Amino acid sequence: MVRISLSDYIRAALAISNFASQTSERHNVPEVEAATSPEVLLNPLTIARNENEKVLIEPSVNSIRVSIRIKQADEIENILVHKFTRFLTQRAEAFFILRRKPVKDYDISFLITNFHTEAMLKHKLVDFIIEFMEEVDKEISEMKLFLNARARFVAESFLTPVYADANISNTSSIN
Repeated sequence: MVRISLSDYIRAALAISNFASQTSERHNVPEVEAATSPEVLLNPLTIARNENEKVLIEPSVNSIRVSIRIKQADEIENILVHKFTRFLTQRAEAFFILRRKPVKDYDISFLITNFHTEAMLKHKLVDFIIEFMEEVDKEISEMKLFLNARARFVAESFLTPVYADANISNTSSIN
């Protein structure tokens, strides 16, 4: 249900067009970023599963910003999300629509301008954002499982000599 309403709203918000800046001549800046003219900003929408997992969609006349707060149930997931989003934002130019710095209180943000919608297929942009949201949860869960398995292996290998020494000293004291 959330996926359907989210993709429908993003599709509707992608009805953006070329719009020159009202403050500086011969410039075309994303109005959702500049926020210089309140009349060209549309109503933002927040879709949330809970307090820790939500999406903010901020449309304007020539751009749309989609910000995602990724589920973080514990401190390990918090660290994994931070490292993962940092890894992605350092490679933002490869994603074209990914912002280097997310909106406050969100983990990652995408900025789609009218130039992106002219150069790329709109439905593919929507599919990318939706698929990204689904895959990032899976990726964080897989990283957490791998981290726990690795921690268990390291703990077992670290404690094995201690158990071996304890067993040797116990058997020698019995004799």
